[in-house]
Amino acid sequence: MTIRKATPSDTKELSILFNNHRMLHKGHDDVKACEEYLIERIKNEESVVFIAENNHNEIVGFTQLYPLFSSTNLKKLWLLNDLFVSESHRGQGISVLLMDEAKNLCRETKAHGIILETDKTNIVGNKLYPRTGFKLDTEHNFYAWDNN
Repeated sequence: MTIRKATPSDTKELSILFNNHRMLHKGHDDVKACEEYLIERIKNEESVVFIAENNHNEIVGFTQLYPLFSSTNLKKLWLLNDLFVSESHRGQGISVLLMDEAKNLCRETKAHGIILETDKTNIVGNKLYPRTGFKLDTEHNFYAWDNN
């Protein structure tokens, strides 16, 4: 298994996994829109995407991080917004490898840390994140506002 940073040339294949990830989280099916979104994020350096490739050079998983800033800590902060491994490749430790690469990005950019959120019903994620060193924040309230 190889973990590497995605490039614009990866987006055609990556968009299929990204679309599957979105549909898992109640997004609508639109591979073309996913490809356009990924191309924009990667070309404009608005996110960092790490991909997992198997021995046949097929993309089987990815994680996407967005840069934020912490005025309290006067440092960059990364938002891990997406983590997905194709169903046929789950249970092989790929998500842990992707999480490790995200932590390496944090160290390399001298960022304060990585934040993420997941549904309470995400049993796999809620087991994975503590196992990879993430701590559940029970001291803060998170609020959201949607412009829909």
